[in-house]
Amino acid sequence: MRLATIRTESGERRPVVVDPKRGTVAVSDLIDAAPSDTMALLAPEAWRELEDRLARAPESVPDLGPDAHFVAPYTRPRKLWGIGLNYVDHAADLSEVVPDEPASFVKGDHTIIGPGEPIPLPAQSQRVTAEGELGLVIGRYCRDVSEDDALDYVAGVTTVLDQTAEDILERNPRFLTRSKNFPGFFSFGPHIVPLSEVIAANGSLSEVEVQTVIDGEVHRANTVSRMRYSPEHLISFHSAVMPLYPGDIISTGTPGAAPLAPGMVAECRVSGVGTLRNPVVAAP
Repeated sequence: MRLATIRTESGERRPVVVDPKRGTVAVSDLIDAAPSDTMALLAPEAWRELEDRLARAPESVPDLGPDAHFVAPYTRPRKLWGIGLNYVDHAADLSEVVPDEPASFVKGDHTIIGPGEPIPLPAQSQRVTAEGELGLVIGRYCRDVSEDDALDYVAGVTTVLDQTAEDILERNPRFLTRSKNFPGFFSFGPHIVPLSEVIAANGSLSEVEVQTVIDGEVHRANTVSRMRYSPEHLISFHSAVMPLYPGDIISTGTPGAAPLAPGMVAECRVSGVGTLRNPVVAAP
């Protein structure tokens, strides 16, 4: 069972669960006083209740699948962490040395868009890239956790497209925050997928493959095993810096960044998770 959010014809956002047998089911059809924000459903106990209610739901509960318009699962997390140069091969492509500690940065929630929404290329930049990444969605309060326990704090994983104004960053590495924080520079969704499902599909988390795709062609791909810093390490490391809260996302780095131009379609594909797709448009 996966978590997601759809937008109704009236523009309302509705949390849903996506199940291979039951299809796309509104959370409000499963539990009373259902929250209006999918982020409120990330806690382990909420996920378990949804699974139980879905298993006991009558056949008359409607499948919204054919008409479901998926959007970003939520839009107001407390933090979006990005990780630079985390794949050894990607760092080599850029003639960079993998840093001795995770090279991380924070993005604002104004950067969030969802599946199918356009990535606008800002007028201030002449070279924007898209980076397919595996996103770790935190499910409960997380502070000073060990690597051994780190994955216990993950509600699930998701597909991410992280954008960078590379020409701005190249002018000065201290411009990293600016280069990463234009509107539309963080797309994620459509689903939040439980780790158990991803591991079952791939054999292990280390075998998950992440792809950056442009116009249907794979630009670059690699597996989690080629990360310099594992998902477990990233969670543990950042939880020692500051608390992680439900809904926070750690975007774990890209196997390769692809330059964008208006009219292109950027995708992130993650094995056992799915595909995130966004068109690219010129600055308004």
